[in-house]
Amino acid sequence: MSTTQFDVIVIGGGPGGYVAAIRAAQLRLKVAVVEAAQLGGICLNWGCIPTKALLRASEINHMLHNLEEFGFAADNVRFDFAKVVKRSRNVSAQLSAGVAHLLRKHKVTVINGFGKLAGTQGGQRKVSVSTDGKDTTVLTAPNVIVATGARARMLPGLEPDGKLVWSYREAMVPTELPRSLLVVGSGAIGVEFASFYRNMGADVTIVEVAERILPVEDAEISAFARKALEKQGMKILTGARLGTIKKGDDSVTVEVTVGGKAQQVTVARVISAVGIVGNVENIGLEGTAIKVDRTHITVDPYCRTAEKGVFAIGDIAAPPWLAHKASHEGVMVAELIAGRSVHPISPLNIPGCTYCRPQVASVGMTEEKAKAAGYKLRVGRFPFIGNGKAIAMGEPEGMVKTIFDDATGELLGAHMVGPEVTEMIQGYVIARTGELTDAELKETVFPHPTISETMHEAVLAAYDGALHI
Repeated sequence: MSTTQFDVIVIGGGPGGYVAAIRAAQLRLKVAVVEAAQLGGICLNWGCIPTKALLRASEINHMLHNLEEFGFAADNVRFDFAKVVKRSRNVSAQLSAGVAHLLRKHKVTVINGFGKLAGTQGGQRKVSVSTDGKDTTVLTAPNVIVATGARARMLPGLEPDGKLVWSYREAMVPTELPRSLLVVGSGAIGVEFASFYRNMGADVTIVEVAERILPVEDAEISAFARKALEKQGMKILTGARLGTIKKGDDSVTVEVTVGGKAQQVTVARVISAVGIVGNVENIGLEGTAIKVDRTHITVDPYCRTAEKGVFAIGDIAAPPWLAHKASHEGVMVAELIAGRSVHPISPLNIPGCTYCRPQVASVGMTEEKAKAAGYKLRVGRFPFIGNGKAIAMGEPEGMVKTIFDDATGELLGAHMVGPEVTEMIQGYVIARTGELTDAELKETVFPHPTISETMHEAVLAAYDGALHI
């Protein structure tokens, strides 16, 4: 066994870990990344990136079957499902190789293996690295960043079996398009898979225990998204409970109870998308002061754990569990270790995005939470049907909602549903980060014709000044 000294050791090479490593290296720290699987983590290899490649393919399939409005005709439209899946895997492979290149470029040492905290030595933190269950290396550094991420939560009786019941991993690499699907869970992951498979032609049913889909979103946006998805042919069951699950040779029958009435739903495949569990096991937390709350490490606003010199970022730490949040935490922690002045990341300034059709994006408080916090509100709404670019694109389905504090003009929240809103939400994120008020947003000039004009109109609407509706 060898011992190697670093300034920073990062356990996990996902979007939090590898970004932390790069930033620390830019600040002239000696850095090691320990990764047991693939660089880029779940996000790049089995999450954010490959799902977007799949969703893009499904959008193209939808467009090819709806060309008449634009004056086109396409006969015998078909797709090779294996090639659709292969392209998504190639995209992930390309980007994972890109992460490896970036780490080499910044002279970050990458060690393949399973890393865990292993106590201290002369005031230094120790991290042991094992391969195939055998310790191969011990690394030391005054600072360790734990970025081990999370995995899919499993419901008893609904564990993935590789054939009939899928987690996100199986759902991304099917050998063929199933004729029907039951998606359990309607958060971003569940709704994105439902959207992909429906747009590819499968019959899709969503089951959600909460009273509405996308439960973290503003209720009005959630209701709009539900109607849009049902219009596409999805069946959505909310306030639902799962009962018995019976597996056949090539189908699954699930008992679903809604409003006290039970029904049998038979589908070819089931996708379980009911949240995540932090990867806290076997990483050496025992014997440390680090606290774990419901499988996630407890941290302060600077991602410091209760153990001196140990930080935790990304999905292993506090919500929201989003890749861009993890990356920003990685930068913050690297700069903190390097002695720079940093600011904690406000969860209310972190955008949330769901890449279904239509897309959903938001930042800040929902109307319900803003009211509960005691604010007197000004709420603006503007529909995409009032936007020239949206109509010209053939995408008039959507709306933008803004929520302001009536007393100060602060933008408390912004919520969007429609085409490409995941690209537009950043405008409101900048407004919140820069502490802009309604006064600045009203005076902002938006280019015409763009769908981003709906953002301006939604601000004006909060003050009874919308121009195009």
